[in-house]
Amino acid sequence: MKIVIMEANTLGKDVDLGLFQEFGDVVIYGESNPIENANRIKDADIIIVNKIPMNEEILRGAKKLKLICLTATGTNNIDFKYTKERGISVANVKGYSTQSVVQHTFALLFYVYEKLAYYDHYVKSGEYTRSDIFSNFEVKFHELYGKTFGIIGLGEIGQGVAKIAELFGCKVVYYSTSGKNNNTDYERVDLPTLLRESDVVSIHAPLNEVTQDLIGEAELAMMKSDAILLNLGRGPIVNQEALAEALLNKSIGGAGLDVLAVEPMLPDNPLLKVQDSTRLIITPHIAWATVEARNRCAREVYLNIKAYLSGETRNIVNS
Repeated sequence: MKIVIMEANTLGKDVDLGLFQEFGDVVIYGESNPIENANRIKDADIIIVNKIPMNEEILRGAKKLKLICLTATGTNNIDFKYTKERGISVANVKGYSTQSVVQHTFALLFYVYEKLAYYDHYVKSGEYTRSDIFSNFEVKFHELYGKTFGIIGLGEIGQGVAKIAELFGCKVVYYSTSGKNNNTDYERVDLPTLLRESDVVSIHAPLNEVTQDLIGEAELAMMKSDAILLNLGRGPIVNQEALAEALLNKSIGGAGLDVLAVEPMLPDNPLLKVQDSTRLIITPHIAWATVEARNRCAREVYLNIKAYLSGETRNIVNS
């Protein structure tokens, strides 16, 4: 059996991929090469892949292919019509990064909410050494206690964020993008209500036709002038041009983003105009990427392959 790992660098060079040798010959490619990708998998029985499109164009020559293993939860890169026609199974990974994303959500929040960029610079610039008092009240920040924390997408990660927000003394409300989530632990509201009432709006929803550009100019205008917007779902859920304008015009308090519409970031991304780090922090899609989570991801793929070869349907995705 031949296993081809297509984008090993997306897991990190510190993750041991040797565990897959249990199943047969393993060929590892660090990065995608659109010119070579189809040729690289032509003899593969199993492909391990992250973001490379899995469609007829690339899969046509892979006559032996039985299983595509995703090192991600999202399946946007799979042409399920074609894989079903070919009888190719697809397995994703779930739950491996929940703790990491929940943790990063609050890292982004507090960086902006407590104006940490300002205070870090104040001390390191030497200005604090010239102060005549022990503290600094120049840039104001507030307690999270008693605030309303609005969550868009109350899945496993959203629920994890909700529990932590409650521990900080927040009232938690949520909006279900699918309309199907009826979690009785928290108050479900419509989107305008959530935007108007929340001091923090945290996005943990998948990208689909409903959530594309869910937060645009009109929605940002509904938010409180000091509210913080967090996006740890998918970049296109938030209109970047509208968000840049809202931050530059100070119509919202700030934003923390781990995802963008195009990744890596394009040089003409409008958010680059916002250079005030007390109002905006962007991290390069790393919320999921703690050492523990990346190793769990590889382990989950291993277990998916082992289950498949034993005739089980662990994490097999139909559409």
